[in-house]
Amino acid sequence: MGFIKKIVFIAGVFAVLLIAYTAYWAQQPIIGSEHPVMEFAVQPGSGARSTGQQIANAGIPLNPILFELLARASGKSAKLKAGNYALKPGTTPTRLVDQLVRGEFAQESLIVIEGWTFKQMRQAIAAHPALKHDSVSLSDSELLAKVTPDYKVPEGLFFPDTYRFAKGSSDLAIFRNAHALLLKRLASGWETRDPSVPYKTPYDALIMASIVEKETGQKSERGMIAGVFVNRLKLGMLLQTDPTVIYGMGDKFQGGIGKRDLQTDTPYNTYTRAGLPPTPIALPGVEALLAALNPEKTDALYFVSRRDGTSEFSTNLDAHNRAVNKYQR
Repeated sequence: MGFIKKIVFIAGVFAVLLIAYTAYWAQQPIIGSEHPVMEFAVQPGSGARSTGQQIANAGIPLNPILFELLARASGKSAKLKAGNYALKPGTTPTRLVDQLVRGEFAQESLIVIEGWTFKQMRQAIAAHPALKHDSVSLSDSELLAKVTPDYKVPEGLFFPDTYRFAKGSSDLAIFRNAHALLLKRLASGWETRDPSVPYKTPYDALIMASIVEKETGQKSERGMIAGVFVNRLKLGMLLQTDPTVIYGMGDKFQGGIGKRDLQTDTPYNTYTRAGLPPTPIALPGVEALLAALNPEKTDALYFVSRRDGTSEFSTNLDAHNRAVNKYQR
């Protein structure tokens, strides 16, 4: 065998062995089941070789050369997506390539809680370390303008839920997703509403839902409380609900309200102004929305807390006063 033939033969054997080893390596876990999840980032414009090196530089025991060979051999080297990723225990190089091709980014989550105000929602989003904070310098009106042109006040326009997102996502995406979900829930509820409810628009129902959300200690009582407020609206009675007064006080509220607060007029004081307040007072959840749109049928016009999370409902003022004396004095 000539010298050149020997070189070709050796090169061929080496290539076969390399392919065989790469195929074996591609099916082995990169980190074992006992290892914690490892995060890494791939920068925009990275090729297969650079991607493999960035993963290795993040402390992940991945061979960049073999990774490049695998990506090229599978025909996926040009399809790898930049972004932030999480490598789970047991992931093989083959699965990793697929993860990068599909853009299965590291998922973070943020919980928006029922009954929060928009201010509390903004604070939670601003404090989340995995978000890109594009809205932090915006006023409420400027932020809302980037979400929707249809409203002037942001309160109540965002649905409380758990939102998942890729690390490094813009916080504006959370606001947009939460607003879109709120509109979807509200529209769905409006289509199946009790035709006797006294709301002129879905926005009126949203305002009522926010009041129900803040007034309810027991979820099971949402329908009854909505029924009381609907009865009051139909009769032209004042709603006289403390959460609206508290909302209208803003930063002046220090944990309690007195007779003077109930008598001090604001656009949200339902002791001094008839009808619904001008905007929602919180972010209502789906159960509060459904209760506002389909309240329980009741003759009750009053309710008072029993101080155990439940309420005493009354159909007349005398019975209500007796309940107040029993539970509040």
